Amino acid sequence: MANSEEQIRSLVFDALRASLERPVELSDDTNITEGLGLDSVAVMDFVMEIEDALDISIPLDRIAEVKTIGDLIATARDLKGNR
Repeated sequence: MANSEEQIRSLVFDALRASLERPVELSDDTNITEGLGLDSVAVMDFVMEIEDALDISIPLDRIAEVKTIGDLIATARDLKGNR
């Protein structure tokens, strides 16, 4: 089970790389929609994959606040810690 921030980061990066059609340099500052060119459906699919892998549910209001990979990692970490 991924619990540490580094484990969550690795999971997010691996899931993103698998969903992208081209190799992309990823960092915590990468903008998920603008930097990776993912549309809203692709973002929701990706987020659901992360939720399933971490056994969490990210509320829609929290998803709306997520802009970068780092935001997503922080949100997932917070939700894992608040279970």
